[in-house]
Amino acid sequence: MISFDLTGRTALITGGASGIGLEAARVMAKSGAKVAINFLPDDPRGPEAVDALRKEGFDVISAPGDLGDAGQAEDMVLKAVSALGHLDLLVNNAGTPGVRTPIPITDLDPISEELWANLLNVNLMSVFRCSKAAAPALKAAKGAIVNTASIAGLGSVASTLVYSASKAAVINLTKNLARSLAPEVRVNAVAPGSVDSSWAIEWSDERRQNAIAATPLKRLGTPPDIAELIVYLGFAGSMITGQTVVIDGGISI
Repeated sequence: MISFDLTGRTALITGGASGIGLEAARVMAKSGAKVAINFLPDDPRGPEAVDALRKEGFDVISAPGDLGDAGQAEDMVLKAVSALGHLDLLVNNAGTPGVRTPIPITDLDPISEELWANLLNVNLMSVFRCSKAAAPALKAAKGAIVNTASIAGLGSVASTLVYSASKAAVINLTKNLARSLAPEVRVNAVAPGSVDSSWAIEWSDERRQNAIAATPLKRLGTPPDIAELIVYLGFAGSMITGQTVVIDGGISI
C-alpha cells in the first residue's frame, strides 16, 4: 500500500458504508485525513462503519443522504463541506446494480423503464449532482474528484445492459467534468473489474470461478486494491485529469 500523509486534508466519499467506499475512507482516515462518509439514511451499516472507524481513533463524520433524490444529494454535500471546513476530494462511489442477479446481455425482456430510471438516477445523476454541489469548495481548495466507473462501461465484459450503459456515461461525464472544472479541479475515474466485496450482486460459484479464470492475475480485485488507486488519483497524480484508469487484473489487455 502506498503511504500518504493527509494531515489537514478532507474528503467526502459517497456510498461509503461498505466495500470500496468504506476501504477508501479507512485508508484516507488512517493517513490523517478527515473523512465524511455518505450512506443511505436507512442503511444501518453506515452508522456502524462510522462508529467503528471512530473507535480506531480516526476523524470521520456521518453524511447520510439518498443521492437518488436531487434535493437530498445537494443538501448532503453542503452539510458535509460545512462540517469538514473545506473539501479537498470528492469520491463519487455510490451506485447500484439494480438487480440481484445479472441479466444476460441477450435478454432484453426483464429490462424495464423503471430499471433504466433507477440506474441512471443513482449511478449517473448522483455523480453530476454531487460534483456540481461540491464544485465551489473543490475549486477553492484546488481539489479533485474521483468517480467509480467499471470495465463494463468500457465494453470489456458483458454485464447487465443498463448497468454498463450507466457506467459508460460516468466515463464520459468524467472527461467532460475535467474540462468543465479545469484548471482548479482534477477529475478522474477508476474502472474496476470484478471485485470481491459486499456488492449487491449474487455470484454463483461458477460465475466467480469464470471471472477468476478470465483474469491474468488469477484473482478477483479487493476493496484495498481499488482504494489505493482512488487515494493516489485524489491526492497525487497532479498532471492526471480526464482519465479513466482500469484496475481489473488484466482482463482488458
